[in-house]
Amino acid sequence: MGAEVEVVATVPPPRKKRTSTTLLHLLQLDNPDGVFVFAAAAAAAGNKLPPPEPEPEAESLIDKIASCCRVFTFADDDDAAERDAKLERLEEVLAAVRSSGKNQPPGLDHLVMVALVKMLAANLFRTMPPPACCLSVLAEAADEEAPSASLLPSWPHLQAVYDVLLAVIAAADAKALRNHVDRPFLTSLLALFASEDPRERDRLKTAYHQLYAKLTPERAFMRRSMSAALLASVHECGGGVAELLEICGSIINGFAVPLKEEHRGFLLRVLLPLHRARWLHAYHRQLVYCVLQFVHKEPGLAGAVVEGILRRWPVTNCQKEVLLIDELEEIVDALDQRQFDALAAPICSRIARCATSCSSQVAERALYVWNNERFLEMASAGGAMGRILPPFVASVEDNLERHWSKCVQQVTASVKALLLQVAPDLYDRCAADLAASRDEADARAAARDARWRRLEAAADANGLSGS
Repeated sequence: MGAEVEVVATVPPPRKKRTSTTLLHLLQLDNPDGVFVFAAAAAAAGNKLPPPEPEPEAESLIDKIASCCRVFTFADDDDAAERDAKLERLEEVLAAVRSSGKNQPPGLDHLVMVALVKMLAANLFRTMPPPACCLSVLAEAADEEAPSASLLPSWPHLQAVYDVLLAVIAAADAKALRNHVDRPFLTSLLALFASEDPRERDRLKTAYHQLYAKLTPERAFMRRSMSAALLASVHECGGGVAELLEICGSIINGFAVPLKEEHRGFLLRVLLPLHRARWLHAYHRQLVYCVLQFVHKEPGLAGAVVEGILRRWPVTNCQKEVLLIDELEEIVDALDQRQFDALAAPICSRIARCATSCSSQVAERALYVWNNERFLEMASAGGAMGRILPPFVASVEDNLERHWSKCVQQVTASVKALLLQVAPDLYDRCAADLAASRDEADARAAARDARWRRLEAAADANGLSGS
């Protein structure tokens, strides 16, 4: 047998105990007595934690912001020095807000934001006087001297406050804006579009649009608020409609295709009724841009747009007629051949009636539609010429015979030469039909006059026999 080998078990040395790094161990090291309370436990017990103290720089900025809450009336020069001091403080606040946007990470302190929103509300939100824009709009419509725009004497302060508002929107992140800019603030901001100072409305337009871009959860509310303000302006003349439509135009430009039912409803229930207002020319350019955006995104809406415009066609307002003819022409430029063929009859029938208007401006503008190369091309290429030409032939012949304006007669002669060049046979047939219909109308009128003469003679005879 071999020699036995003794196996000796090796016992490992005891490991050194590691030092605990848990939060509880650190608290025990910091407080050996073991008396400490967690923040959650203190809150559960009803002990509210004190609000965080602002940093010294933030505290001085808050004091400076609070000193800007005093609003001056600019009625006298007694407080000129105090007004200048406030303007200097506003500029200092503006510089501080802009510099905070360049920090890493960018943003504004919570208490600073609270003070800024309070200061902005104190300086901007105020009761607006009754709108005086109706007087200027109606004076312009009557070719009278319109009163100049009302400029606010407090604009130097308001300009600085709007600069602060724009800087706050740029410097604060979306979450901070949602926490401090609520719906009452947005509603009060929207009411400022009634200001008579165009400088304020322009700054306000920029600020409101930037807020719409950042406050994503509030976009639907802001769209509803703008729709309500626009609808109110249909019956009550108010400022800021052009600026609101500019914001709406940018929003519509970002709509995805196919359009939502809400967006179509905005076109049909808000934009089209705006054509009814007497002061349409004050915002017509912006309104046309919004309408054309819808037509470009969804061409099927062109029929509803044309129907809405024709239904609200003015009767005695010549300036509105000229504007609406311009709009119809721009809509025609956005149509393809198939859509034009479907809408040619109602559009051209209305324009042909305008060509015989007693207003020389309306008549000339309606006749100048034939100078549009796109309109002439689609009218000649499609099968709509048979429906377009008869009402225009009647208008052309009527103008050449009895219109009072020599300029209108000259333009009418040019249009007749163009139509004879484009569709001579069709024009001759329409002219012959027009002559035949006029002869029939004259014959009916002669027969009617003859019947009245016989009735008068019979009445005279009965009167003589009775006496």
